[in-house]
Amino acid sequence: HTHTHTQWACVTSCVNLTCVCVCVCASGAAVCSQDQFRCASGKCITSRWVCDETDDCGDGSDELPESCGEKTCLLGQFSCGGRLNQCVSTRWRCDGKTDCENGADEQGCVLRTCTDEEFRCRSGQCVSLSFVCDSDSDCDDGSDEASCPVPTCSPGSFQCNNSVCVPRLWACDGDADCADGSDEWPQNCPGGTGQKPRTVCRDHEFLCASGECVHGSWRCDGTGDCADGSDEHNCTAPTCRPDEFLCNDGSCVPGMRQCDGNPDCRDHSDETDCVTVHACAGPGRFQCGSGECISADRVCDGQRDCRDGSDEPLKDCNTNECLTNNGGCSHTCSDLKMGYECVCPAGFHLINRTHCEDVDECADADRCTQICINLPGSFRCDCKDGFELDHMTKDCKAVTGSGAFLLFSTRHEVRKMALGSRTYTALIRRQKNVVALDVDVHNDTIFWSDLSLKKIYSAAAADPAHHSTVIDSRISRPEGLAVDWVHGNIYWTDGELRTVSVATADGSKRKTLVSEGLQNPRAIVVDPQRSFMFWTDWGEAARIERSGLNGADRTALVTDHIAWPNGVALDVLSGRLYWVDSKLHTLSSIGVNGDGRHTLIQDQHTLPHPLALAVFEEKVFWTDVSNNGIWSASRVTGRDVAAVAEHLQWAEDIVLYHSLRQPSGRDWCRDAAVLNGGCEFLCLPAPQTNTHSPKYTCACPDHLSLAADMRTCVSGASRPHRHLKGHAPKQSCPQKGSRSGQFLFLSDAPSFARVTHSTSVCLFTGNNAEQELVSNPSQHPRVLYVTLPIVAVCLLVVGSVLLWRHWRMKNTNTIHFTNPVYQKKTDDTVHIFRSPSLDGYSHPSCQMISVDEDAA
Repeated sequence: HTHTHTQWACVTSCVNLTCVCVCVCASGAAVCSQDQFRCASGKCITSRWVCDETDDCGDGSDELPESCGEKTCLLGQFSCGGRLNQCVSTRWRCDGKTDCENGADEQGCVLRTCTDEEFRCRSGQCVSLSFVCDSDSDCDDGSDEASCPVPTCSPGSFQCNNSVCVPRLWACDGDADCADGSDEWPQNCPGGTGQKPRTVCRDHEFLCASGECVHGSWRCDGTGDCADGSDEHNCTAPTCRPDEFLCNDGSCVPGMRQCDGNPDCRDHSDETDCVTVHACAGPGRFQCGSGECISADRVCDGQRDCRDGSDEPLKDCNTNECLTNNGGCSHTCSDLKMGYECVCPAGFHLINRTHCEDVDECADADRCTQICINLPGSFRCDCKDGFELDHMTKDCKAVTGSGAFLLFSTRHEVRKMALGSRTYTALIRRQKNVVALDVDVHNDTIFWSDLSLKKIYSAAAADPAHHSTVIDSRISRPEGLAVDWVHGNIYWTDGELRTVSVATADGSKRKTLVSEGLQNPRAIVVDPQRSFMFWTDWGEAARIERSGLNGADRTALVTDHIAWPNGVALDVLSGRLYWVDSKLHTLSSIGVNGDGRHTLIQDQHTLPHPLALAVFEEKVFWTDVSNNGIWSASRVTGRDVAAVAEHLQWAEDIVLYHSLRQPSGRDWCRDAAVLNGGCEFLCLPAPQTNTHSPKYTCACPDHLSLAADMRTCVSGASRPHRHLKGHAPKQSCPQKGSRSGQFLFLSDAPSFARVTHSTSVCLFTGNNAEQELVSNPSQHPRVLYVTLPIVAVCLLVVGSVLLWRHWRMKNTNTIHFTNPVYQKKTDDTVHIFRSPSLDGYSHPSCQMISVDEDAA
């Protein structure tokens, strides 16, 4: 839009999410603001783009040495000096990564000083004193475990065979808490107290010797999926028929499907090393019209080399078509021995064989980590508020908020490690079996689930030693946990109960949202700004699903090329979902709407058995139980794989702690005019699919259902959302005597009921042995709108007929004679009156009627 003033006009132009306001004087030259740079041509660009080795002005004036020399670093920035005089954040100074072109930000750095609570390794690394002599090498050189005395356990502890001490209550409870499993050895558990009940797997699963269950189809497929590899023991070498292709995982597919462009093997091995041979392929070959191939330098050489002479056309040889109107090319015309071709500059592609069109590099969602600005022939990456672009790596780095750090669980502990550092400390100790983990940064609260104790806990990050129990009932295997930091709720998956549930942060109110169609749900993440949640399911038909935070609008997001999706993470800023697959050994990403899927890493050595992952800035982090550590890579390219922490036992979940990872949002349940959105129980955010979507809906506990006002709760179990998009859920009728406001009961007895918009009709036959849900107008509005008018018209017609008949009977007088030939004379008098007689007539006693006998 343009605002005209007396001396200049301000023009605001927006590209994607970046808006720039330029003030133009009456003379046409631009008036740049203080945070802008004026190019030689008069164009204004942001000062952050000056001297970044990219010509943003178009005339190169923003990259001239004199322009770089004028650049002044702001408060909180470090001046690199040198040719470009770059300015980088002071937080990047001495962080072990070169950000200045000349490396000045990493020069003159002194060795980090370990605190009183840290131990300095021989390599110079600092680790927590609590990790010294704990039989777990935390120093890269193992010096924290050198020269350690034999530990002595307290009376309330059990000493493992490797000298580690664990609480005595953990010994002989059926769970191996020692790294060597010695707390469950028969000799240490007299009377068989340590015998854990044998795991019972489902019909389609295989029981590993280590106790877990995996898909039966993974047995003897060439890849060890059990923790101890027992699914590959006593397997014979796979063989396929002569007409089949042997996949790398041992499965067989029809041979004709090899190299057909569609992967049929789970590991895509049938589509690797495929070479498509094209006739006369290569720039040095020419295909004759008669089919044979000759060398390109033999074309138009005066000799007919093709049988049909197509290599020596008289009109095309030695003719420069580019001399006439540039050959019709919009840019460059390149003359060939025979004909010509149009050539486009970098950043453009050819359309209609003659015209060049700008390539929209920003169409690739992974082109930039945050903001992509398409420019003619090129593109530029930019960052959102709170981040700054690193001109060396072109990545966005956080410059506001507290320092970022990783939280990760190692079964018995929750540990904390600053981002960019290899030093970590124990935050939450002496836990039984921590699996899932998440944080509420705004409230500085940590949530975690214990798989052995079957509970969900919370604790303040400032005081992690004192924790509270959030969920301790109707929970069996909580393997996934996510915190809605905007609305103050937690969501979790239960792999044994096969459910997805929600509860308030204190656990006082809870509800099962999804209970049907789940097989092995595991990881879960939430997007409070758009009110969606995403979860993985590694059942027989593995998938990643999405639904609203109230369980509505459920749909499958990923269903193909997925087998064992363990971990999932969401980058709220870019709107992309990341997941790891432990069976296919992949790390992939996709848009939250199911578009732009990319496989970043596919490698069995890099991802032997990944479990969980987290995303921040330009990196993705994941834990791997086979590699016993935490690893990172570029979340755009999948390259630059590096170890973040190694030698970790039982590394499970991982979470990144930073305020920018959880941007603020509006809680409509609290902003509503009435308390809790007017809901009697839970107020849950509704998925924002369009501008007409409701902001929230009410929910009741599992044993109650919503009344007709859709806010209060009445008796009758409410059913969780379970239907996929496009499939209406099948409902059941409550008990006939219930007081549910959602159902209208019809039977053979006369009845009257008021039908509301949310009323369903239940038909009962006999002695209530059968009941059927006839319709649910709230889910079938079209049927409701068509049926009700027809019923109303029919009732009106029937009522009108009945009223007319009643009026006719009331106003019609009749007389009956027993003698049909009677003829009345003029002097006869007849009195007709009403009588209760069933015959319909009466003769009055006071009046005589004389009858002429002749007439009779």
